[in-house]
Amino acid sequence: MNRNVVLFAGMACLIVLTGVLQSWNLALTILNMGLISAIMALGVNLQWGFAGLFNVGVMGFVALGGLAAVIVSMPPTEGTLAAGGMRVFIGLILGAMTIIAAAMAQSYLPKGRLRALGTVAIVIVGFIIYRAVFDPAVARVEAIEPARFGYFGGLGLPVILAWPVGGLLAAGVAWIIGKTALGLRSDYLAIATLGIAEIIIAILKNEEWLSRGVKNVVGIPRPVPYETDLQASEGFVDKATSLGLDPVTASTLAVKLSYSVLFAAVLVTVLVLAQLALNSPWGRMMRAIRDNEVAAAAMGKNVTKRHLQVFIIGSAVCGVAGAMMTSLDGLLVPGSYQPLRFTFLVWVMVIVGGSGNNFGAVLGGMLIWFFWVQVEPLGELLMNLITAPMADGSALKAHLLDSVAHMRLLTMGLILLLVLRFSPRGLIPEK
Repeated sequence: MNRNVVLFAGMACLIVLTGVLQSWNLALTILNMGLISAIMALGVNLQWGFAGLFNVGVMGFVALGGLAAVIVSMPPTEGTLAAGGMRVFIGLILGAMTIIAAAMAQSYLPKGRLRALGTVAIVIVGFIIYRAVFDPAVARVEAIEPARFGYFGGLGLPVILAWPVGGLLAAGVAWIIGKTALGLRSDYLAIATLGIAEIIIAILKNEEWLSRGVKNVVGIPRPVPYETDLQASEGFVDKATSLGLDPVTASTLAVKLSYSVLFAAVLVTVLVLAQLALNSPWGRMMRAIRDNEVAAAAMGKNVTKRHLQVFIIGSAVCGVAGAMMTSLDGLLVPGSYQPLRFTFLVWVMVIVGGSGNNFGAVLGGMLIWFFWVQVEPLGELLMNLITAPMADGSALKAHLLDSVAHMRLLTMGLILLLVLRFSPRGLIPEK
């Protein structure tokens, strides 16, 4: 326990030092994204630390959370239903019915040529009908002021409702993936989840009627006040002035601090629930399945069902984090969801923090995000000091200064190697 307190106190000192030596604006920015990263790491830790599920499709579930923020909070685009919106939904229903009919044909028709031909016929005919209904309607929706809209928009509800909705959307997709892929071996599960995550990102990039594609969705409402509203408030300006702060700076800090409180509340809630689950009979059963599936199955445990449960729960947590991140940024950029940032880095957080330990996942999320942000400016400072004695125009000096851009990836790999060498179970290992 003392070690845990020291580690978290050290993390807090890093945030405070950033505020003192650089700026409190940067410190709160790192803190907010660190809290979101900790929630993502908790979601992955539920899957890997509790059950040993190797999910490398984290970015797909995070992106679904971002989509939920758009669907829930953005105002609806006028004229979409009249232009063909209902036909879009009818087309989606027809596509789903085609898949269901093909699955039923595989289940109920006798094996042989009849089942194969019947399934192929259902898929081909259903696909033709689906595209005939869906494509013209989508073209009309995307033609509605494409520079500003070109998509359905959302429901116009408070954005904070998008956070649980993001979890539900990610959980629904995780159920579909889990029913298909959880019977596979761990390496095949990793390949399947990575491929499905790329499919999700491709849909967000190309289906403009849903998410504006690469045009991006901007102006997503906030769960906290806007800086301009605070600056227009006489009471806030007077309070900031009495504290010796510029109203513009004070408004920025107040908004980011409000985000910090909200994100910390969600993180504490998820952490408490994860700890209760870990120490419950269900949690002990999940760890028993993780350690020896054959023995657990021999004692009557339904391994596949339990894997599906924890896979859905972990994906839902990642979906909540994705919705929180999009509401923090105020925009959805499908092209920004990259495996390096939203899968590899989250896995580094879990491994460095301590796989199987929820507090370790939280520490790893915040610590790795801190270094992810700070390594480049610190690396630039270090390189400037190293190259200061070198002559201007030196090829070596230019090469070293250009290598600053790669310091971030180099440092992440170095941190991972050092932790695996000297503390292979993480900074806060599983008991």
